[in-house]
Amino acid sequence: QVQLVESGGGLVQLGGSLRLSCTISGFTLDDYAVGWFRQAPGKEREGVSCIGKSDGGTYLRDSVKGRFTISKDTAKNTVYLQMNDLRPEDPAVYYCAADQIPKSFAAVRAMCDVGGADYWGQGTQVTVSS
Repeated sequence: QVQLVESGGGLVQLGGSLRLSCTISGFTLDDYAVGWFRQAPGKEREGVSCIGKSDGGTYLRDSVKGRFTISKDTAKNTVYLQMNDLRPEDPAVYYCAADQIPKSFAAVRAMCDVGGADYWGQGTQVTVSS
């Protein structure tokens, strides 16, 4: 059974940091790309960062470059999103998702841009206080 379980969300002050985790069961990171997406109230879901299977590359949306980092631990079958310098535009429910896409940067970017994926987690709330 495939499961993606997010954790690490919470309340943080403006400029603070959080690390989100997406723990996966039912498949390995060698076979699937994983992405982080977010949806704020009244807004469409958007791709934040995606990481390809094996060494398929990583993609970050422009608004989080220099502040967010995506990484993975294949031994733990977990993907992380380190979020630093959190800003007023970052609060949202953050979801991780997985898809079998080709091993290429273009495919990883497309996964984030389009937002389609085979499997989704339940989401974790990120709130930023001023």
